[in-house]
Order: sequence, then C-alpha cells, then structure tokens
Amino acid sequence: MTKKIADWSTTLAGGPILVFGGPYSNLEATLAMRREADRLSIPPHRVICTGDIVAYAAEPAETTALIRDWGCHVIAGNCEEQIGAGAEDCGCGFEEGSACDRLAKGWYPFADRRMTEDDRIWMRELPMLAHFELEGLSYTVLHGGFEQTNRFIFASQSCVIRDELAAAATDVVIAGHAGIPFMARSASSRWFNPGVIGMPANDGSPDVWYGLVTPARGRTTFALKRLAYDHMSAAAAMRRTAHADGYAATLVTGIWPSFDVLPPTEKSATGKRLRQQTMSMSAPIKTSPGPRHAKSQTQRVAAAD
Repeated sequence: MTKKIADWSTTLAGGPILVFGGPYSNLEATLAMRREADRLSIPPHRVICTGDIVAYAAEPAETTALIRDWGCHVIAGNCEEQIGAGAEDCGCGFEEGSACDRLAKGWYPFADRRMTEDDRIWMRELPMLAHFELEGLSYTVLHGGFEQTNRFIFASQSCVIRDELAAAATDVVIAGHAGIPFMARSASSRWFNPGVIGMPANDGSPDVWYGLVTPARGRTTFALKRLAYDHMSAAAAMRRTAHADGYAATLVTGIWPSFDVLPPTEKSATGKRLRQQTMSMSAPIKTSPGPRHAKSQTQRVAAAD
C-alpha cells in the first residue's frame, strides 16, 4: 500500500503548535483539548492530532464529529486505517491472546458500529505521514513508527528510537500511539511524543497529556503538558455502555488495565506521577546539508507539576 504523505509547511507557521494524540472516543477530553487550544489562542491550522481518534471510550461518533468540525491536522492512526478499511480488528499491535487483545474485542466492534460511511471515507483520506519545516528544523509527523503504523515506541527503547530517527531522516519526529508522553534525543535528532488525551498515562493520575512546539528565532522549545478534564463524566459514559469497563476504571485511577505493551522500565514506573518537561533545540548548522547537523546546545529541563 502506498503511504499518503502530506506537506504542512505552508500552514503551521505563525506561532506555537499544539500537538496531541489518541482522543480514543473520549468526548469530554477532546472538548477540553479544544478549549485549551482556544485559551492559548492557537487556531486549528496550528493544531496536530497524531491519530487514533476512535478507540476505548464511549463516544466514537461524537468525538470524530468534533475533530472533523475543529478542522485541525490529523494523521491516520491504526484505528483510522482499520475502520476506514472495514477491518474486523483494531490493528493495534497487541499480542494475540493478551489482555489488551481481549479488551479490544469489546471496544473495537462498539466503535466500528457507530461510524458512518462518510466517517470511513474521511479516515481513508487521512495522510499516514506528514512533513513540514519551521524555523530551520525539519519535522516528520507519524502515528507509531516510520514504517509500521502500530509500532509501540517508549522512552526506554533508545536503540529503537535511534533507528526510527535514522529512517525518518529528519530533525524532529512527532509521534503518538504509545500513550505515555516523552521526549528523547539521538545524535542531533529528537523524538517528541506528546502523549494522548483519551486515556491517562499510567501514572496514577486521571490527567491526560498534550504538547506544545514553540519556534522562536532559530530555537524551538518543546513542552509536555498535563490536561485536567471531566474524567468522571467520561468514565460514567463508559460504564453506561459497559463495552470496556477496564478502561472506564482507568479514566478514574490513572492506571492501565493491562501492561502487556510496556517495556520493563515503563512497567516499573506504573503509578509514578509524571512531570511536565521542556526541551529546546537550535536550528541546524547551514554549512552541511540534511537534518543530521543540529547544533548541540539542546537542553532538557524537568519542571514541577
């Protein structure tokens, strides 16, 4: 299958870019994300969703309608790919027979039945990758991995991140899918995963996560931000449908119902509150072509919650 690739270079200039992943059919969280964009005065053309609009929670049709009405940039996640194709499973990359795989047999048919044909057509037309350049940095936006949409990539997997950045051949990769926010570096490139808004980050808090990319005079700042929202209403909606009770509990406790996809480092961090972070990066040195020559003055700063 030929990848649909978008070029967003002409639309993202002009100020900070808000990035989020995984609305996951969580209408309350998506409404809160849109209100936060409005509070920050970030227009739809400077908002990016890294995919999986539809997944675990109770309002897939309403969440899809909200994202479409918002008019922000969207990358196809595996859920959009599968629903758009009329597939029978979510294509999430869960190991067959695992707890996550068993749970998906409840939420995926629930979501799939609520999609209109117009929604499916829209999902099929979404790009799988996007590129843009801003303030001297080149970016690739994707869902999971560069070649594999449903690849789970976490902060502890430095070799995987190195190889993925090399494959993307860009200064910055903006990614989703994994569900836990993090920033990482390999040589002169950066991996920026802002997390997801549809489920907590397994850190014992019901808050969800998004990211800000703020370019300014050849130096760009990346930030991971918490977002509080009406998680109790979102959980109540899930309990009424009873299609994914394990995930309904997660919305309240902040702990995932299964750790199947987590590497040992991330699994051992279960229930440990994540901290908001910032990272800054200078534009590449112009004397050598390509994205592999970014200046070394990059720093990572952890800020208090």
